[in-house]
Order: sequence, then structure tokens, then C-alpha cells
Amino acid sequence: MQDWRRWGPWAALGLLLVVAQSALLWLTAAYESGRAQDQVESSAAEASAATRRELLRVQQALQALQPADHADAGWTEAARRLLPAHRELRHLERRDGAFSVTAWAASPYGPPLFDQLARAQVGVEAEAACRAAAASGAPVASRSYYVPRASGLGEEVIDLCLPARATGDEVGFMVGTVALAPLLETVLAGLPQRGYELSLVEGDGARLARAGAARGRGIFVATQPVPLPGQTLLLRADSTAGRPGLVPNLAVSLVLGLSLALAGLVWLLVRDARRRAAAEAALAEAYGFRKAMEDSLSTGLRARDLDGAVTYANPAFCAMVGFTLEELRAARPPTPAPYWPPEHVADYAARQAARLAGRGRAPGEPREGFETVFVRRSGERFPVMIYEAPLRDRQGAQTGWMSAVVDLSDQRRVEELSRQQQERLQATARLASVGEMASLLSHELTQPLAAIASYAHGSLNLLEGGAAREAGGNEGTPGLLRHSLDRIAAQAERAGRVIRSVHDFVRRREQPRESVAPALLVEAVLPLVRMQARKSGARIDIAIPEAAPRVHCDRTMVEQVLLNLARNGIQAMEQDTPPGARVLTIAVGPAGPAQLRFAVSDAGPGIAPEVAARLFTPFFTTRAEGMGLGLSLCRTVIEQHGGRLDFAPGPLGRGTTFAFTLPVAAAADTGEVLPGAPVRSGAADEDNRADAGP
Repeated sequence: MQDWRRWGPWAALGLLLVVAQSALLWLTAAYESGRAQDQVESSAAEASAATRRELLRVQQALQALQPADHADAGWTEAARRLLPAHRELRHLERRDGAFSVTAWAASPYGPPLFDQLARAQVGVEAEAACRAAAASGAPVASRSYYVPRASGLGEEVIDLCLPARATGDEVGFMVGTVALAPLLETVLAGLPQRGYELSLVEGDGARLARAGAARGRGIFVATQPVPLPGQTLLLRADSTAGRPGLVPNLAVSLVLGLSLALAGLVWLLVRDARRRAAAEAALAEAYGFRKAMEDSLSTGLRARDLDGAVTYANPAFCAMVGFTLEELRAARPPTPAPYWPPEHVADYAARQAARLAGRGRAPGEPREGFETVFVRRSGERFPVMIYEAPLRDRQGAQTGWMSAVVDLSDQRRVEELSRQQQERLQATARLASVGEMASLLSHELTQPLAAIASYAHGSLNLLEGGAAREAGGNEGTPGLLRHSLDRIAAQAERAGRVIRSVHDFVRRREQPRESVAPALLVEAVLPLVRMQARKSGARIDIAIPEAAPRVHCDRTMVEQVLLNLARNGIQAMEQDTPPGARVLTIAVGPAGPAQLRFAVSDAGPGIAPEVAARLFTPFFTTRAEGMGLGLSLCRTVIEQHGGRLDFAPGPLGRGTTFAFTLPVAAAADTGEVLPGAPVRSGAADEDNRADAGP
């Protein structure tokens, strides 16, 4: 309701101005349109009268030829003298009582009218007019007709026929052919006002001829009849001007200008009122928003004047220190603030005096906070972080200080909890490292310890049967026993290397690497692989090029990768693969620039898709006795060497191929390239049996 009372008068005033101005413009436009139509009507009437006068002049000229000599030659000469004075008269002819042409004369303005068609072919209208003239005894005009020209254009003409008499007897007719277009041009040239298109039209609206440089707009049109002897034509005047403008004269311009000025003034007043109302609403909204924001903040806000007295504090600051705003305002200097700890009053007063003396920082200086201690009403001390900025008025003069105060009590408690949690996590991480090391050692020491046990049992068997064999004259027992003891020592040393490598691997230490021939890596794990293959009835095929380059790697860990992949391949063929088809292939070949590829292929049933998705997940295994660390360890080792471990179906569509890449050693590291082992196959030859031990 208040808004309507405020804006109602303005709206009514604006509506009245719009109505008055619109009515004025409409009346002015209607008046000017009426004036323009009246001018067209007047011009059309004047043009009609001028057209009739021009045709009367032509008729009088034709009548002037009647007293001429009746001889054709004399009449023709008189007609030729007459034609230059009447530009619209294009052709004169003399006819006898039978309507035959006896003499004729053509206008000097242009080629003859009947050069394209003979007069006899277009003489029907002229003959009809002459018959009417003979019947009435007065001049008669024919109907208009079109005469084509040799240029491709033509003219619309009428024939004016006058009966010629001598001593009261009819002796013939005189026919004058009048072109309508030149007739209109002659009429238009004589009009005092320009800006019209004149047209002669028939009763059905068909246009016969036009005159005027510009086309009419069709807005202001007037039609007047042109009475001719024997018929009537219609003359139409079409103004070339459009509708009158909105400002046709000075008086209307002044009224319109004053109306526009008044409307502009009203608009300015309305805009100013709207701006004032919008500013008041924005101010109220901003105040409400600021108040709501300050009341909802968990950060304390405090304003002080240049003397250091508190002038404002939001609810968060009052709740933080436990004092009301009135109590804070009452403590004016030199009385210390109630939230200052008594033991720090002197220091805080000196710091406040120094800050007030400096009167704030320079513009653009970073607003760094400082940490201090406040005291609550209960006496509890708590740390706070204070960010201060100078308060300035509209002229830029400083009027005080605004401070944002953050309570750090919860942050300190969280930091303490985080520190304690970090210590527990570090202890847990150390325990996890110990557990991981124990798991890896348990997994990786299985093979060398099994080999040591096997060789030890073989040595005991040799010792127990040594006496019988010596009695039988067999002297090979000491040699076999020495070979077994050498193998036990080698596997024990290997177990030590595994322990050291796993220890360094778990602790993420940089492990020593060396340049090793691929054949030596394969030869180092063959005894254990052949032992596993003999138990499963599998055959081992090895394919290593003669000139395979050396690789740069941690020898012990790569040997463990080869051993794990080979054992997994042999175990994969123990269930569903026939004994004759159990073949494990270890192949070495190039894998791109500065890379060597090691591939271990089995002839087992392959890997199911659901197993393949989790194949390298730690502690995932499909065997009851497995720990699920082998493939995870293998991938980690290969990736630490800058290589890649993946798997794919076997070369013949059966089984699985695990392949990994290792970097080729640089020339400075390799020295000379050692030849690799030749391709060998079989699991039951003499060399295999000797390596396998007793």
C-alpha cells in the first residue's frame, strides 16, 4: 500500500503525458494526411482539366484543316505544318466518305507511328469513331488501342475523328491519332505542383499510360474523369511522397519538444526516486546481511578507536572472552581491557601504545597476524591469533582499528592429537616393515632352504651307504659328497644374499647393481628349477641368443623373479596338463631400444579373467600353501629396474607367458659381451642329473 501511494502519482502523471503526446501526434498526422490527400485531389482535378483542354486544342487544330484545299497535296502540306505544334499528335489522315485514307501526314517527332503495322490493320477503332461522328455530326474520340513500334516498344493512342463538310455536303473525315503518354507529359509539365505520377486508366483499372520521373507511393491517390467526345477516360494522380513525418511544422515541433522535455524531467525524477528507494533497500539489506554475518561468525570481531577503547564486538568475541559488549565498552584507557591476563597487562599496554603511535601500516602492506594470550571471565588462559587493519572514514582518515580474533584452543588440541597419532603411525609403520620383511624372507628363503635340506639328506644317504660302496670298490662316493656339500654352501650363500636383498628392498635402500650376462642369470636358478621340474615330470627348454647383451640389474633380486615365475609355471602344469605336454620355456630376446626381454612360458590351463584382475595384488593367491607375495614382489622388483612385468596367453594358445624387461648395460659397464648359453632342452640328461644333486 505504501509503495502504491509513493508511485501512484508518478504513474498517473506519466500516463497523462503519454496519452496527451500520443493524441497530439495522432491528430497532427491525421491533419497532415488530410492536407496531402486534398492536394492530390486538387492536382488530379487540375490535371484532368488540363488534359481536356489539350485535347480541345487538338480538336481545334483538326477543325482548322477543314477549309484547306480539298486536293490531297494541299491538305498534306497543311497537315505537316500543323503537326510540329502538337507533340502528342502523332498521325493525321484524311478519309473519304467510304472511310478510305486518301492522304496522311506523320509527326516529325520520331519514326512514323504505323511503321510496324499497316494502318489498315489497326484502323478498326478509327473507322468506328468516324461512323459515330457521321451519325452525330460532331467530333468523336475512339477507344484507346496499342500500336507496336519497330523498336519493340509501343504506344497507347486514341483516334479523334471529325466529319469534314463542304457547302453542307459531307465529303469525308479528318482523323488525328493522339499518343496518351506524350499527352500526360505535356499536362504534367504545365502543373504548378510537382511530385505526382499521372496515369490514364480505363474503367476496369487497367493503366493505359503514365507520366512522371518517380513512381507514386500508393498512399495518397485521387482519380478524376476526363470527358472526351464519345467516351470518358479516368486520370489518376499518385503522390510520390510518403506519409507525413511526426514533426510537420514548427508549432507541433515546439509542443512536441516541450512534451518530451517534461517527459524527460519526469523520467529523471522517477529514476532519482527509484535510486533513492533502491539505495535505502540496499543499505537495509547490507546492514541486515552484515549483522547476520557478524553474528554467525565463529571468528571474533573487535573495533577500537584511536585511544584503544573497544567500540564494537560481535557475539563471537563476547562469547570467546566471556564479557558483554557493555562491559567491554566501559573499560576505557587507562583501565586495562578485562580480557588481558594480569601478568601481561604492562606488556600489552606498551604494545598497544606503540601500535597506536604508528597509526597502522602503509597501504598494500600484508596484514600478518600475531599470536597472543587472552583470559576468559573464568580465568582460563587461551591462545588467540589477531589480524588487525586500520578503520578509515570516507575521506580516508583513520578512525580506529578493526581486529579479527581467532581462538586457537581447538587448533592446539588438534595439533597435539595429530602429533600423538603420527607417533603411533610411525610405530605401526615400523611394525609393518618388520612384518613385511618377515613375510618376504619366509617366501624367498623357501627355495634355498629346500635345496639345502635336499642336498643334506643326500649327503647323509651317501655317508650311510659309504662303507658298503667302499667294500664293493666304488670310489665315487667322496666326489658326490663333495658336490653335494658345494651345493649346500652355494645355497646357504644364496640364502644370505636373499636376506640382505630383501632387507634392503623393504627399507627402500638403493641396491647395488651390476652388469650380468642373461645366461648367467638363467644358469643360477636352473638347479632349483630342475629340481621342481623333476618332481612334476616337466621338461625345461631354454632359448638364449649366442650374443645376448648384458643387463644392468640387482642380480639376486632378478634371479628371484626368474625363480618365482618358473616355479609358478611348473606348478600351473601339475593338475590339468598331461605329463608329455608339460614344457616350461625360458627365452631371452630384444624388446626395443636398450631393453632385453625375459619370457617364461608354461603349457598350463591359463589364467581365468577373475583371477587375472587380482593377479598382482599382495596376499592374493589361488593355492592353499601360497602367501600371495610372489608376483607382487616380482612386479615391484622389475619396476624398480625401470622395466615392466606383464602376462599374456602362451604362444600356442595354451598356457601363460610371463615376460619382463631389463635395461641393457652401457658399454662402459659391460666391458666385453659374454656369449650367452646355447639353446638346450630336456630335464633328464647327464648335466641336469648332476646339477640336481643326490
